[in-house]
Amino acid sequence: MSPLSTPTRTPARWLAALLATSHLLLPGAQAQYYKISTTEEIKESARTLAYDLMLQYKGNQTGEIPGILPGPPTEHKGDYYWWEGGAMMGTYIDYWFLTGDPSYNHVIMEGMLHQVGPYADYQPPNHTASLGNDDQGFWGMSAMLAAENKFPNPPDDKPQWLALAQAVWATQAAPDRHDSTCGGGLRWQIPVTNAGYNYKNTIANACFFDIGARLARYTKNETYAKYATETFEWIFNIGYIDTSQKDPPGWRVYDGAHVEHNCTDINRAQFSYNAALLLHGAAFMYNYTNGSDIWKTRVDGLLDGILRDFFPDGVAFELPCEGRKGACTTDMLSFKGYVHRWMAVVTKVAPYTADKILPVLRTSTEAAVKQCTGPPTGRRCGFYWSGGEYIDVAVDKTSGAGEAMNVLAAVSSLLIDQADPPATNETGISRGDPNAGSRSRPIEPLTPITTADRAGASILTLLILGSIIGMWSWMSFGE
Repeated sequence: MSPLSTPTRTPARWLAALLATSHLLLPGAQAQYYKISTTEEIKESARTLAYDLMLQYKGNQTGEIPGILPGPPTEHKGDYYWWEGGAMMGTYIDYWFLTGDPSYNHVIMEGMLHQVGPYADYQPPNHTASLGNDDQGFWGMSAMLAAENKFPNPPDDKPQWLALAQAVWATQAAPDRHDSTCGGGLRWQIPVTNAGYNYKNTIANACFFDIGARLARYTKNETYAKYATETFEWIFNIGYIDTSQKDPPGWRVYDGAHVEHNCTDINRAQFSYNAALLLHGAAFMYNYTNGSDIWKTRVDGLLDGILRDFFPDGVAFELPCEGRKGACTTDMLSFKGYVHRWMAVVTKVAPYTADKILPVLRTSTEAAVKQCTGPPTGRRCGFYWSGGEYIDVAVDKTSGAGEAMNVLAAVSSLLIDQADPPATNETGISRGDPNAGSRSRPIEPLTPITTADRAGASILTLLILGSIIGMWSWMSFGE
């Protein structure tokens, strides 16, 4: 007989039972679901977070496309652009590496291989209309992560992780991706007709820099290191990294500028993933150069700037938009997770940073899980960590995949101190290909390009970026 049907259940006991379960009925009084005090609690919380995030993914369902989150928004298919699927793949590769849970490895393998494109360089033709160097770069970074984490290798007749990262790097190092405007640097977009082709931004160049730095460490090939160094110095010299302000100290990383202004009209919006990715790549270069002073200076400056600008009170905060609920775009709503993941890895390749980084990641993650109390499960996660209260994802008009990915990344990264450093050719299992990317072809526009096309693309870009710059001009930090 069920206890609920026992005849000895008095009104007083019934009331006590109701009060004990009332947190399940009253959304405003939800108890914190996720626990992260011990290794087992962290793994169990990460396991549930990984399950909930996978509910946002449709690529493993019949008739759906492996590797991508629902989207793109330009086709009214969902909130997410192609690149964020690649970022999610990387989040799960780290999840497997740090927790040992292989539950989603087959999904990640399928998604990563489905999106490689006809030349195995992460340039699928059906995403050409919104294909940026940064979009391709995120998929390349996830392939590089698979090699570094010793993720299970694809079948022999499929592209291998290290070779995929090499192919992405090779296509971005090719002369057709570089020109003399602004003294060098990659453009944001790849096809010349895409809105944004006239914009050279930090994230596109940071992806190229990061992959190169990691390939240098993995392969010991100096060519990768040379390109990585030159790319970082271009970002610095063009003014996207600002070290001029000494009080408070720490470097500031800005977003980008336009080629028609010789990249002097710098958009001073500070996004956390720009700074964190440069820190990540700089730490790999620090490791590759056996702790050189110049790369240590760069690691220290970037780290101090990140902690100052994006971790007020020790909790991740997206500076350009988080102060106004609903102001962050779908892309921005996923940045916190990358920042946690990249900073955690920095402690493995530049170990002297661990004492400064790990306590902040712990404090930030504690705030993150505290607000994961949303309905209908009582464990749904929002974006606004510092308030300690769940804010429904409807505020930002997204499905919540970025918000869920952030917390999964933060919780999983708490296990970084138990993990091995990223692998190299000496310890890894992935096969490279020195000719990877050589079969790739420049992306051709769908129609012949005319002067009107170029003018139209430039005007559209100026309108789009102008509205963004206007929106964020109030927060140009330090101005």
